[in-house]
Amino acid sequence: MPRPDLTRVPEFYHNYINQVKEEDLMNALKSNTSAFLSFMKSIPIEKHDYRYAEGKWTIRELLQHLIDTERVFCYRALRFARKDNTPLPGFNENLFAANAKADKRKWVDLIIEFEAVRKSTEILFNSFDEEQLESSGISNNHPIYVLAIGFICAGHCNHHINIIKERYL
Repeated sequence: MPRPDLTRVPEFYHNYINQVKEEDLMNALKSNTSAFLSFMKSIPIEKHDYRYAEGKWTIRELLQHLIDTERVFCYRALRFARKDNTPLPGFNENLFAANAKADKRKWVDLIIEFEAVRKSTEILFNSFDEEQLESSGISNNHPIYVLAIGFICAGHCNHHINIIKERYL
């Protein structure tokens, strides 16, 4: 299966997809999982609750954001793969972050949860055949399709790795 056709994806997701170097979705997810977990485990404990500016998320909150967002993306992919053409709403990532209480969570628990969510993502996308990967729907008032959502999951993590490296460490 080729990389996602960007003409079928809202422009605001192009950056995420373009941050994935692999051509194959499953290779991309597996490679990304390993790299992301290694990176997150290497972050010094004193940086977990660091925020680079007032009003910005801490790294702990950012990790919770990645977990929450991946769950939302996978729900969208599942609905579209199952041919549910009901338009899906967007979600307010800032509202999620404000109410996730990530600051009360243990770092190791967040890492374990990310691993579980990502394993579930890998299993879900591996279960889709070509027809399902090509299935599309409307999310947040924009058309998108399943294959692209898989690449967005990997690219979203890469995006935040880069932000952490540039602004937090």
